[in-house]
Amino acid sequence: MFIAATAGFFLVIFLLASISVAAAWMAFQKMTAEESEAALGEPESGEDAGPRADGETTLLRSERLSTLSFWDNVLARFDFIEIMKSCVEQAELDWSVGRVTSLMLLCGAVALVVLLKFLAVWAALAGAVAVAFAPYGYILRRRAKRFHKFREHFPDVLDSLARALRAGYPLSAAMELISGETLPPVSVEMRRTSVEANLGMGWGRALENLGRRIPLLEVNLFISAVQLHARTGGKLSEVMSGLAENMREAVSLQGEVRSLAAHGKLTGVVLTVLPIGIAIMMMTVSPGYMMVLFNHPWGKNLITAAIVCLALAHFVIRKIVDIKV
Repeated sequence: MFIAATAGFFLVIFLLASISVAAAWMAFQKMTAEESEAALGEPESGEDAGPRADGETTLLRSERLSTLSFWDNVLARFDFIEIMKSCVEQAELDWSVGRVTSLMLLCGAVALVVLLKFLAVWAALAGAVAVAFAPYGYILRRRAKRFHKFREHFPDVLDSLARALRAGYPLSAAMELISGETLPPVSVEMRRTSVEANLGMGWGRALENLGRRIPLLEVNLFISAVQLHARTGGKLSEVMSGLAENMREAVSLQGEVRSLAAHGKLTGVVLTVLPIGIAIMMMTVSPGYMMVLFNHPWGKNLITAAIVCLALAHFVIRKIVDIKV
């Protein structure tokens, strides 16, 4: 027993040391790559700060997935990396895909070391995989919050756009006007769309990029209305007013549904946290009573089964109360 405990202790120390060394090495490689890129981007003495002779410019955005060459080559082989990259951009995070994947691997490794002390091997592996997806879950949650905020402010933006069009402004000038008067993230996306269209990309391409960055039904309706007006003509201001009114009613209905479903969501959270709280209280009040579960040969399997049942019950309750409008 003493030999097994000693071996386990040294194994944990070795894994933590390996993770620390790997993180430090990757940080050093990233810092070196950034310094190299900065040195290449700076103009030499006696040269102008404008474009280079070969046509290359420092204004071009780097499309590399990671600053580490070998990790960039590995990530480029997978198709789902493009989906992750799109989600990071839609969440408005200045993170590279290489940083996200490295953070996921680090979280999974640390969780595996910790969970092996309490759960069976297969359960620890499953828990480590779930923890490894925590950074990506944070990105998706931040992306969802940004879309929700965009959906709430978008009807007011359409009303402002309709008033600007009635005042005689063209679409390009109206977009510039509302981008300076609205709140983020709507102002950021409108300004970016206007800049892309005015720099020669054209309104069709700029609106398609807006729909790719903000894949919401409301935005797709706005894009379709503008494109249809460009082909057939008509009073675009009246169309914008009608869209704004319908979107505002839809947002109000969704708020009522969320308020009605809040009780069910809170019930699910309480039912999930309550057994964990009772277990922690029992370990504090009577540790010997709970140690029987940890020392029994089937104890880890029973703890794993309880955690799985709690997680499944929580997701089932969330699915029941998640009403789509």
